[in-house]
Amino acid sequence: MSRLGRVTDTGVGRALRARVESWRRVLREDLWTVRADPLPPSVWLRWFPHGVLCLVAFGVALGGMAQLGDNGGVGPQIAFLLGLAQGGAVVLSLWRPIPAWWLSTTAMVLCALEVRRQLLAGGAPDFTWPWTSAGIIGHMAVLLLLALRVRTRVSVEALALTVLVTYVIQGLLGAGGYSPTGVLAVTLFTVVVVVGTALRGRREARAQLVEQTTLTAEERTRRTLLEERSRIARELHDVVAHHMSVISIQAQVAPHLVENPPDELKENLAGIRENALEALTELRRVLGVLRSEHPGPGEPAGPDGGIAGHAPQPTLDRLDALVENTRAAGREVITEINGERRPLPPGVELSAYRIVQEALSNVLRHAPGARATVRLTYQPDGLEVEVVNGRPTGPAPPSTGAGHGLLGMRERVAMLGGTMTAHPWHWDGFKVTAFLPDVPPADAPGTARSTENTTDPRGRTS
Repeated sequence: MSRLGRVTDTGVGRALRARVESWRRVLREDLWTVRADPLPPSVWLRWFPHGVLCLVAFGVALGGMAQLGDNGGVGPQIAFLLGLAQGGAVVLSLWRPIPAWWLSTTAMVLCALEVRRQLLAGGAPDFTWPWTSAGIIGHMAVLLLLALRVRTRVSVEALALTVLVTYVIQGLLGAGGYSPTGVLAVTLFTVVVVVGTALRGRREARAQLVEQTTLTAEERTRRTLLEERSRIARELHDVVAHHMSVISIQAQVAPHLVENPPDELKENLAGIRENALEALTELRRVLGVLRSEHPGPGEPAGPDGGIAGHAPQPTLDRLDALVENTRAAGREVITEINGERRPLPPGVELSAYRIVQEALSNVLRHAPGARATVRLTYQPDGLEVEVVNGRPTGPAPPSTGAGHGLLGMRERVAMLGGTMTAHPWHWDGFKVTAFLPDVPPADAPGTARSTENTTDPRGRTS
């Protein structure tokens, strides 16, 4: 039985020693460090808090010297050094809070021991002990700055050690003929640590909220961009698939238009038709990936429940119908066409139609009662699209959309290698101008050369 007891005692002792060693390691990592942790400038007051703390440090130093020298019976040289150490700890806490806490604690303990010697000798009757008023104020400032910038665990450890030191000096060591300040000091120190920890938690919560809001906005922008690119890809498929189908049919019919065509011609035309059919197959496979199961916002479903995007894509021939729909909503729309109207590549016509459509939708959402002007200018090298709205007659209703209509316009213009501007116009109006080249360059940039503002006066964002 005694052997079992020794084994148990040995196991418990090892567990206790391991626990104590773990605590010592944690305390050493948390409090035995001189790492710098500067107090950042205030958002509104900039360096004003630093100046206030320097004034507090000056007052603590002068007050500590006066208290220790006049009422504590301490010699002037020792009082000067101890007061300087207490004030210096407040200044040091602006950059290195943990070393400042050690300096302030050491200075307070030395003050308590020196005053105790004077109390026992009868040289400081009824003096505040173990902590002086200046020492309490200085240590409160140090603990506050410590709690504002370190983890809660470190603040609690520093507070616990301060309480332990107070108990050892006043409760165990003791003195005679003094006014006790231990309970008051511990209470004030606890309040300061709680307040500092709460402020630090609030600051971290606000920083996390700002970061999360930023990430959410970036993710929303990225998602909207991807959706618009997918929509453009689907529309491009419809345009390209039409031309590939024509090529395939022409390659199939061409041998029948020539009497006794040579075998080389038949072989080349068969190769052209085969390549066209393979390209159509790949396009359909890509379209199957891009098309969503349900229609997106603003895309009506077809009669069979599918996406109406299977229908032929709109061109500028349907511009009059688009304008009439806007007029039917109670808005005045003026259409101007300059230059000789001519057929343009399907991608240019589709992008021009979509830009006008989105611009008129923005007028309906963000400019109640405003008159809109749609101006198409056919130039030798492309098409200029301009949509301008005047001053709204009332406040805009709150928008429930993602607010990235201009982003989709920019993507379409970038795809064709054009340019785009979007900015406020006279008297709270708004103007969107896009130039779409007739023949997009082979090295079209990945993003439009846009000078648009991110937000117009009515909250419209790109």
